Amino acid sequence: MTLQELVNQAAGLYADRKAVWFDECNDKPPTFYTYATVVKLAMELTAFLQKHCDQQGRCEIGLYCYPGINLPSWILGILQVPAAYSPVDPDAPPMLSTYFMKKSNLQYILVENDKINKFQMSHVGWFYHNSSTVEHIGLTLFQRSSSNTDLNEQVDSVKSKYEPFKAVGNSQPGYTSCPGQTEVKTFKGGYMDVDQKYSLAYILHTSGTTGIPKIVRVPHKCIVPNIQHLKSIFEITQDDVLFLASPLTFDPSVVELFVALASGASILIVPNTIKMMPVELSAALFHRHHVTVLQATPTLLRRFGAHIINSTVLSANTSLRVLALGGEAFPMLNLLKSWKHKENETSIFNLYGITEVSSWATCYKIPEEVFSTDFRTDFPIPLGSPLLGTKVEVRDTSGSAVLEGEGQIFIGGEERICFLDDEITVPLGTMRETGDFVRVQNGKLFFLGRKDNQIKRHGKRFNIESLQQAAEDICKIEACAVTWYQQEKLILFVVLKDDLEERETLKELQKHLPAYAVPDEFVLIKALPLTSHGKVDISELNKIYQNHLNSRRCDSKLSGAEELWERLQNLWKSLLGLPGDSTGISKDAIFLYSGGDSLKALRFYDEIEMLVGKAVPGLLEVILSGSIEEVYRHILKILFPDEDQLMNYDNVVKRKLSRNSGEEFHGKYIKLKSERGLEVASGLISFIALSRGNHFFSMNFTTSFMQPSNTVQVGVELLQQPSFLHLVTPSITQSHAQGYETEDRILTVTNKANKTDCCCVEQIHAERGHVTAAALALCIRWKSNTRKCVDASPLVIIPSKEELSASVYVGSHSHAMQAIDLNLGEIKWENNLGDRIESSACVSKCGNFIVVGCYDGLVYVLQSSDGEIHWTFATADTVKSSAVVDPSSGLVYVGSHDQHVYALDICKKACIWKLHCEGGAVFSSPCLSSFPHHLYVATLGGLLLAVNPVWQFSTNGPVFSSPCISSLTKQEIFFGSHDCFIYCCNMEGNLLWKFEATSSVYGTPFVFQSDDLKNKILLAAVSTDGKVWILNAKTGTAEGVDKLPGEVFSSPVVWGTKLVVGCRNDYVYCLDLYITGKKNS
Repeated sequence: MTLQELVNQAAGLYADRKAVWFDECNDKPPTFYTYATVVKLAMELTAFLQKHCDQQGRCEIGLYCYPGINLPSWILGILQVPAAYSPVDPDAPPMLSTYFMKKSNLQYILVENDKINKFQMSHVGWFYHNSSTVEHIGLTLFQRSSSNTDLNEQVDSVKSKYEPFKAVGNSQPGYTSCPGQTEVKTFKGGYMDVDQKYSLAYILHTSGTTGIPKIVRVPHKCIVPNIQHLKSIFEITQDDVLFLASPLTFDPSVVELFVALASGASILIVPNTIKMMPVELSAALFHRHHVTVLQATPTLLRRFGAHIINSTVLSANTSLRVLALGGEAFPMLNLLKSWKHKENETSIFNLYGITEVSSWATCYKIPEEVFSTDFRTDFPIPLGSPLLGTKVEVRDTSGSAVLEGEGQIFIGGEERICFLDDEITVPLGTMRETGDFVRVQNGKLFFLGRKDNQIKRHGKRFNIESLQQAAEDICKIEACAVTWYQQEKLILFVVLKDDLEERETLKELQKHLPAYAVPDEFVLIKALPLTSHGKVDISELNKIYQNHLNSRRCDSKLSGAEELWERLQNLWKSLLGLPGDSTGISKDAIFLYSGGDSLKALRFYDEIEMLVGKAVPGLLEVILSGSIEEVYRHILKILFPDEDQLMNYDNVVKRKLSRNSGEEFHGKYIKLKSERGLEVASGLISFIALSRGNHFFSMNFTTSFMQPSNTVQVGVELLQQPSFLHLVTPSITQSHAQGYETEDRILTVTNKANKTDCCCVEQIHAERGHVTAAALALCIRWKSNTRKCVDASPLVIIPSKEELSASVYVGSHSHAMQAIDLNLGEIKWENNLGDRIESSACVSKCGNFIVVGCYDGLVYVLQSSDGEIHWTFATADTVKSSAVVDPSSGLVYVGSHDQHVYALDICKKACIWKLHCEGGAVFSSPCLSSFPHHLYVATLGGLLLAVNPVWQFSTNGPVFSSPCISSLTKQEIFFGSHDCFIYCCNMEGNLLWKFEATSSVYGTPFVFQSDDLKNKILLAAVSTDGKVWILNAKTGTAEGVDKLPGEVFSSPVVWGTKLVVGCRNDYVYCLDLYITGKKNS
């Protein structure tokens, strides 16, 4: 009998019953598949794999995915090939995944379609596409590349990482030492062969906490008896609903899936993030889906908290019929009784087993009478009886059987055998060493703890797990764990109940424990950190204690709300591995969706309490489900209950000014003539709109135009201590947009302004050999005060009529939208919109309207002449994206944080279509290409998508920079990312090169060409630390670099000799550009 046969038998009986539910726990209704659908989709995948996979010898196929509605079909489809499935966790460290795949010798791996970029970036060059996607089922098949030198190096690296912690086994006579410190008893008789056809069901690896991770190959013969026996013990029927609580890489998940699907019952699946949110999870399990069977580690159960366990999980009217706890020591009876409502009728079981003999070995049902009020409280919970086909033995250190007393437990059976690491054959009846110690009493086994948890303290040897059990039993605490910190200090970590104080708990322990077992220190935590398998994470506890020690050494008193906000952001960045630069965190950022997990959330919680120096009730729940602004305000209420400390995001980040440069230059200068030489089609409104990312939008010109005309005057002038930007200055710049070509011939530029008008620029010399470069100075022509930060990029509009002045349109955090005269700096009009403006404006096809997004979720259409509102369009969330106009149709494309891109007809005041981008909120501006006619969209999920047709490219961080396209580079796409890289892709979404800047890149790059550098095509990009990077657009190599003062999130726009850019010191600047001289690098 095989796992797939169990499911197919049930499907034949219960074809129309619901087999799997998937609940995202959001506004979407839960989805389900019937048994007939699960089997149909599985057969499609099976046929696909049989066609594309070589089935000579044993066939093993990896599965790289998150839990979802298709998961049972995917697993069943692999099993029916027949092949063994091997789950690979997308969130596991790539080095560990690589080690596992190499050690398992996986030749094929199925990757969930929306995880392809993540997979490829984590395992570059190790797998290649074997086929197209599987129709209707969301997977792509990859095959191992033939040459994997780098992969072998990764495997060696993992071995060296784990080798120092490898336990030393005690080999005894009569035993053969096997890989991974496991002892195998040899028998005369038959063997089980790993290459026996169709024998394997799945492949896992151990966690590696006690040595090098072991590969475990599990035959159907080993796991099927588990499924059959537990199905009988739990009395599973087609009316039951089981929850997939375990990750796929933890073998109890096999029990959860197949006990359900072999019985005609339903399996409930939720996203991993929901498993970290106790309130949301309990609502899904017990209010919406009425789960009847729950298998979990005791620590995972504790994460619900005593209140939810008592009021929901084990309440009087709970839907839960069976609670099976395993994977860790069973909770003390006193604690269990405090969780269980007196009228609760849930059957509770104690499970025990090891992955090396997958999955469970013993089971014990807790008698109902032990929960009565008059039953003895010191009743020990045994491990229970061996499951079907399982043999359990207890041996002393000499290998002799223990009938009474203490010893180590061994597990096996005639056919309950798994293959570890490189084992090819294993004798039938092999017994595996567990590393767990038990006490044998009257034929029953009582768990004492792991061999590696025994310590010697104050001359006495004891197991630290006994301290944990005593603490739970004596103190009636919610949860606790013990660590032997640096083999010097015994630390007890405790999650207290609401009505219990720390001092009381410590006193109780001192009363009942011998002196050698009393902990050195008592550390209060909000919740126990978990491994991916739901067990207590000891390494995280040690980090928490280290932070606890560090907190005593520093004064954590906060000066006020502003410092709290700054330090909260710094903690956020530190824990999530974000760059520690001056870039602010979005107030809407949610911890779990920004790269956090339950372990990091606990550390964040502990760090915050250390920072503020006091307990913050309810904080953990806010961290898990709220935004950083909600976390901030929650803390603020505790710290400053009597003060009106409202956060002002705009004043938190201080503006930093760079020092003046002391360099002196002698330079040539050239005075430029009028920047207009345009021929206009008669009777048509004509203009040029210039915005970030090489976007020239020109309407109704009959010939190409010259940006500035040729030089008419040349002279020499001494400039005293000018500020300058050490760049390779373009002599000829060509840009193309909608069939119009611009040629900008600049020899040298100057302004006779004095040095006080010059923008302070800090020089940084790029390594460019001995290239002779002209220094480019930027001197302030004018500046306009917007009263708050200007993160938007300017829109410059140049009318064709000589008598009309050019205008700059830009918005600010102050809600103000300004129109400014480009030449004079005078404000033409100003309109205060509904909220902060970070979106850059665009102009309509007719030239009569300016379109800009706003934090209030509206897209504003303003009259370009006076700023009056023509129309507003409402999205479902903040609009930080900058709109773009399609010059052929006149449609306006704009993105929103509601994860949609909209196409708006501003003349008809209507939304033509909207598209949901599953990769996250759309912050950056959509980008339009005519040939091919694509709309490109980048998301905060790190994806770059192309619409019509669709492709996407994934970075390692959110994308704030808008894509840049220029015909100079044959329509390659350039964009920056929060991960500090500047990327170049081709039109098919393939990476051509990437360049690492010194901080995040939010501004949009700009392509230009210079004959001073042999007519190279160059790319300018600005990072948030103010550095301006000049790169070779073809190779991505650095040609030059300089630094502007302060932070710049805006993208620069240049017209003639005028560069317009917004700054975070509340001003919009117009800078005149000058070549001030030449100097050898």
